Amino acid sequence: MPPDDPELAALDDGALMVLFAQGDRAAAQILTGRLLPRALRHASRVLGDRAEAEDVAQEAMLRLWRAAADWRRDGPARPATWLHRVVANLAVDRLRRSRRAVGLDADMPDETPGADASLVQADRMAALDAALATLPERQRQAVVLRHIEGMSNPEIAEVLEIGVEAVESLTARGKRALKAALDGQKEALGHGG
Repeated sequence: MPPDDPELAALDDGALMVLFAQGDRAAAQILTGRLLPRALRHASRVLGDRAEAEDVAQEAMLRLWRAAADWRRDGPARPATWLHRVVANLAVDRLRRSRRAVGLDADMPDETPGADASLVQADRMAALDAALATLPERQRQAVVLRHIEGMSNPEIAEVLEIGVEAVESLTARGKRALKAALDGQKEALGHGG
């Protein structure tokens, strides 16, 4: 079946994983189209470096494909949730390695994707990325998953392997810290003053 087959495209991620495990390349293409952009956004926001994020997203997708043979459609995890957990773990590992290599919390380069975006939007995204980079790792993960990836608190709890109450606490503290970091920049970012 071609990747643009509407019947195949209508299947949920779990069904596509099972089909991929059975050798269906079109299922893999559809699932990659759904999940890779989300994995890349998640990694980019956490790492603040597009090249590092691409490496993490690719490694996470490779791990997903390796897990396909054992995937159960009725299993406890959805492919997207499983992938976000892997991205979260790989990103945190990279952050820790880079901090050990440098010996301190280095400023992360600010690379906002999307050259066609307006200058104001690019400045806003750069400010958000810089503010996100100041958050502790767990807060950053929770805020990115909740407010950028749109995941529910129970899904985030599963990804981060913590309780829902901890997710709520992390996102609340993260939002307060982001607000404080961005409040002084409202006028410069085109939000009036």
